Amino acid sequence: MKVDVVVLTKNSGETLEKCLDAVYKNVPVSRLIVVDGYSTDQTVEIIRRFNRKHHNVVLISERGTRGKARQTAIGAVDTEWFMFVDSDVILCDQWFAKAEKLITNEVGAVWGIELWSVIHNPIVLKLFKQVTMKIFETRGGTHDLLVRHSAVKDIKIPGDLHVFEDTFIKKWVTQKGYKVISTYDPYCIHRRPLHVWTPNTAVSIATEEIKHGLFYKYPKLIPSYTFYVAYFFYQLLRSVTKNLSRLK
Repeated sequence: MKVDVVVLTKNSGETLEKCLDAVYKNVPVSRLIVVDGYSTDQTVEIIRRFNRKHHNVVLISERGTRGKARQTAIGAVDTEWFMFVDSDVILCDQWFAKAEKLITNEVGAVWGIELWSVIHNPIVLKLFKQVTMKIFETRGGTHDLLVRHSAVKDIKIPGDLHVFEDTFIKKWVTQKGYKVISTYDPYCIHRRPLHVWTPNTAVSIATEEIKHGLFYKYPKLIPSYTFYVAYFFYQLLRSVTKNLSRLK
């Protein structure tokens, strides 16, 4: 079975090449469907380079939210199953082979847990896995999500959703009567280099999620998010400390 793979990009050049290398290595790609938000870095050239190599890339330029981009991508899918893969993740070895074993007639989607690249402490990693699985139960996720196309081909994702569009997709699939499976294996590594841990990043993420109803629509997420916030500030402190040491 070959599957279309959907990747959303916007100035993703720093992480995209390794992401796509892992996709082509671990997934039987029918077509790579890239929805790009008019990138101004090397993103488009990387995409074109992969097309010259594999001859199966579809590039769509789209301005707007992630919800709009995912809706556009779903409309372009031709295969029975397809994947969403974030442009800053690396799929584990044999990702698709492992996920395919979980497919039954009752399954509408399979999600592999995301592991942050900066977490190395085994105790913190164990806690992170537990929290992340708990968050997926409520929110869903599209980091590395294998989806039954027939379960979402008539979906109408609200065009204003720049966050929680993954929640909308998960709910849509379950309302169609399918199960959405979350698993520890396969998984993906979510690349989180130190330079992304900045106050601007924190404010941007928090603003979007509060704007789209974190507190009144998804209150179950708040206890789990406390762990994420604590770890975010730990990484932010590390990043600031590292930058200060360079200035000395």
